[in-house]
Amino acid sequence: MEEFQVLRDKALQKIKIADHMLFMTYPLVKDPKLLLAIIENIFASLDYGISALLQHERLFKRIPPYHDTFASRFEIFRSKMIPRYGLSTNYVKLIKEVKTILSEHKKSPVEFARKDKFVICSPTYSLKTIDISLVKKYIFETKVFIDNINRIVSKHEGIFTRRSE
Repeated sequence: MEEFQVLRDKALQKIKIADHMLFMTYPLVKDPKLLLAIIENIFASLDYGISALLQHERLFKRIPPYHDTFASRFEIFRSKMIPRYGLSTNYVKLIKEVKTILSEHKKSPVEFARKDKFVICSPTYSLKTIDISLVKKYIFETKVFIDNINRIVSKHEGIFTRRSE
């Protein structure tokens, strides 16, 4: 398997894990802290999806070499892949929102669960609440994103399979 195929499979696996956690585990446990773990899996899926697309493009020499950091991958995705494949700019917004939630979580001095919501406080004590409807929206949008990436990278997949003789 090529690297982009491995990354695509990891993206699919991470979104399946997030989906299972939200619709199977969360109703049983009812712990709002689980919403953050689900968002981490959503972000991993988005990142693997971007990486799969960039590896695919790199394999066909459509983009130059790039640093393997999230910021570098995201910038190339935003500037080159969105226009080339006519992807929605809402994906850029989704990725930024999910990344922001995770970075705010890392920086936050205080976070707590309140009813069915998870609340993250910034150092200036502005609040960011995560609830189940927000996470469901993120999962739905991520599934559509991964389906689009899968469609793009699978278009010429026959080139990479060996034929039995």
